[in-house]
Formats: sequence, C-alpha cells, structure tokens
Amino acid sequence: GAATRMVWEPCPAGSFNPTTGCKSSAACESCPIGTSSAMRGAESIETCAPCRPGTVAAEERSEICEPCAQGYYQNAVGATECIRCAAGKFCPKGSSLALGAQCDPGTYANLTDADGDPECFACPAGLSCAGGGAAPAVCSPGTAAKPARDKCAMCGVGTHQPYAGSASCIPCDPGFFCPEGSSAQLPASCPAGFYNGNASTTLESLDDCVGCALGSFCTGGAAQPTACAPGSIAPSANMSACELCPKGHYAASRTACEVCEAGTYA
Repeated sequence: GAATRMVWEPCPAGSFNPTTGCKSSAACESCPIGTSSAMRGAESIETCAPCRPGTVAAEERSEICEPCAQGYYQNAVGATECIRCAAGKFCPKGSSLALGAQCDPGTYANLTDADGDPECFACPAGLSCAGGGAAPAVCSPGTAAKPARDKCAMCGVGTHQPYAGSASCIPCDPGFFCPEGSSAQLPASCPAGFYNGNASTTLESLDDCVGCALGSFCTGGAAQPTACAPGSIAPSANMSACELCPKGHYAASRTACEVCEAGTYA
C-alpha cells in the first residue's frame, strides 16, 4: 500500500522545543511565568519574552502578557502579578507606575483614561469629591451634596435626610423637629411644663422649649400654654397642671389663693 506521510505539528504559542526527533506535544516546554511568546513552532526559550512594565503573566505557557487592570500597576520587567494603586494615586489600565492625580476639590479622576493623563469630572450629586486622586464618596444619611461639591453638608435645622447619596435635605413635617444633621424626624415633644416657643413653626430643637409661665400649665408635646381655670392656680413656673385652692381659700388670681373673708366660704 501507499506509505503514510507524517505531518509535523508546531509547538503552540507560549512554548518551545529545542530538541529534534520528538514524537509528541509533551516535548514542548512551557514559557516560564512572567514571560510570553506568540510564536508557534519556537525552538528556543529565547522566544519567551519577559513581560514589559504594566503587564504580567501569572501562568506558564502564556501567549501574551496581560495588562494590569485599572487601579493596579507594575513597574518591573518579567512580573507575575500587579500591585494595587496606593490611596490618592491614579492607575489606568496597563499602568507601569502610580500617577498622582491632581483633580481640584469637587472633581474626580476618570479611572479608565488609557493615556495615563487623568481627566477630571464634576462630582455627581449625592457624592463628595476631595480632589487629587480620591474616588467619590457617598454622602451618609443626615447629609447631602449638590453637584461638584468637595464635601457633604449636614442637613440644616428643620430638615432631615434618611437616605445615603442624596442631593438635598427634606423639610421636617409639622409636629416633628429635626436638629442639625438629622437622618430622621423626631416627634415635637417638649416635656411637661414646657411648650414650643416658636408657635408658628415646627419645633426645631429642644432649646426652643420654653417654661410655662405662672398662672398657666403646659402638658408638653406640641401643646401651647393653657391658662388655669377659675378656682385653680399655678403659683410657680413650669407647671404641668394647675392646683385647686385648699378649703377655706379662693383663687384671687391665677397665681395665688387667699383666705376667705368672714361670712364667706369656699
């Protein structure tokens, strides 16, 4: 019969074989880690080129060296892993060094910029951007930020914000009060004997709670002062209820009792 013709197969990319007469692919030796070779049928380890800075080969028999991902860099030749970019630095994809991003406060660096020269963009609403190479930070509850801000501002007195990453604060509802930096509304609740001195506005702080005057009582909460009813008095301030005059006495005013005169009783 006809003779069988043998066809040689080249070693795959990422390997080489310096020996002649080999009968299987097992004779192909792998390029070491930190190197790569795109050549098929290579005969020498010299074809395994060390990875240039900014790229790595973590495994043997690599066809190409992979670029470092954004946020990482590698300044050495023939490396097997990338180095995390330090805080405040900028490392685009394939970086061979950590760059010092110089964005102004209220802006942040584009971390996908391939040319290594970071562009700076206005900070989105609900985030703060300290500048330099810092990444945007989400505003916490009780704070908010409009676009292009370098820090989140605390919600002012009379407003609140329960959610993170917000652009503005929400006015406090009637019957509630919100101190500065509130993440929730608090019930408008002055203690008994006190009342909200700003009767036309919502209670913004317990400092707005005013002591009840003589001759009246205050039940607390959102209630305003109530004058003592005839026959009862409030002889001191900050009273939560009026008192009845004792037997044989009458309320000469809303603040004091006097003894009944001869011929009268109470």
